[in-house]
Order: sequence, then C-alpha cells, then structure tokens
Amino acid sequence: MDSLENKTAIVTGGTTGIGLAAARRLAAEGAYVFVTGRREAELDAAVEKIGPSAVGVRSDVSDLADLDRLYATVERQGRRVDVLFANAGGGSFASLEQVTEEHYDQTFDINVKGTLFTVQKALPLLNEGASVILTSSTAANSGAEAFGVYAATKAAIRSFARTWANELKGRGIRVNAISPGPIDTPGITGLAPDEEQAGQLRDFLTGQVPLGRMGRPEEVADAIAFLASDRSSFITGIDLYVDGGLNQI
Repeated sequence: MDSLENKTAIVTGGTTGIGLAAARRLAAEGAYVFVTGRREAELDAAVEKIGPSAVGVRSDVSDLADLDRLYATVERQGRRVDVLFANAGGGSFASLEQVTEEHYDQTFDINVKGTLFTVQKALPLLNEGASVILTSSTAANSGAEAFGVYAATKAAIRSFARTWANELKGRGIRVNAISPGPIDTPGITGLAPDEEQAGQLRDFLTGQVPLGRMGRPEEVADAIAFLASDRSSFITGIDLYVDGGLNQI
C-alpha cells in the first residue's frame, strides 16, 4: 500500500458505487482525495467513510461554474493534482422511439460535457506525469437495447482517452479509460422501477457474465488504483475492461 503517498487525487461522482470505492482505495494507498457529489448529505457520508484524508466538494460536473469551484478549492489548499478520476456519470433506458430531447441532453451533459470540462479545467493543476482515468463502459460496444444514448456517451469517453493520451504525452500525463461491466451498485439497481424488477435485472446481468456473478465496486477500485499508480507507468490510451469476461469471451 501507500503507493500514492503525498499524492493528490480527485474523484468526481464519488459518493456511491464505483466512485466511492475508488476514493476509499486511493485514500488507503496514501492519497489526499477531493471527492465530489451533487447532494450534500451523501457527500458528507462519503467523506466520513473515506476518512480524514478526504475533502468533499459539492459539484455537478455538467455545471462549469461548479467545476471552477472544485479546482479553486484544490488550489486554495495549495495542492496540485496527481490523479484525476473523471467518474461522474449516469444513464437510463430509452429505446430509439422513446428518446426525448431532455433524455439526450441530460445524458450527454453529464457523461460527455461533464467529462470533457472536468479534464480541461484540471489541466493547469495537473502535475507532470499525472494519471487521468475516465469511466467508460462495456455498454459502449454491446449494442444493448434501449441503452443507445448512454452507450454513445461511453463510446465518446473511449475516444477522448485516445485523443487526450496523445495530446498530453508531452507532459508525461497518462490518460486511460476503464470499462466496468455489470457491477453491483446503486446505479445498476436504480435502472429498474422497483425491487422486483431490480432483482430480475441482476439475474439477467449475472447470466451474461462468464464468471457467473456481478462485479463488486472494490474490484473496479483495484484497477483504478493500478492505473493511478506508477505500477502502470508505461500504460496510456488503453481501455481496461473490468467485466468478468462479458465483452471478451
């Protein structure tokens, strides 16, 4: 452990699920972690779980003024950024016939616009050799019904990782994407309208995974900690699948 001792990390969307697990793991590895979320109560609870090396900043990544406040907070504490996990995102089911302008705008604003400006506005604070990690998804390649808008946003994230890895190579900044498969988080169960259908969704997803189960947020956090650390110093531009073999076999 302690591979991130004296490092500063930012985790957006860090109040639950993969984001919270990642923030806890980065803190356990020695990092000082800034974590963001949109709801104050959940943010406070997350900071308590992460521990004394965490600071919560209420922020909606689709709001550029909120992002400015986030980085102003980091700067006021005299810190620069070694690890940026641009994780905030979300989505919901809607078939082609059902997609509305509101659904499209909300999904792209959070997942694509939010990720783009989270990284862009971090650039002045990123240290040489920093690690930037973007959350994509196996959905980007699966063609799952009624998930087209979400999948398109995650395909954009994968493209960003390639382009930004090339653009930032002169500063030694590594940019990688991570693509979780079915992970047992509130975000997954929240796709279903009730507990019964949530259970059915879990059963369906489990049946698709070669390892025969859904993943745990902590397993994705292990991969994020690897990409954040010098253990992955010769890795950039990749899309790391943490999917139990779902998109591989």
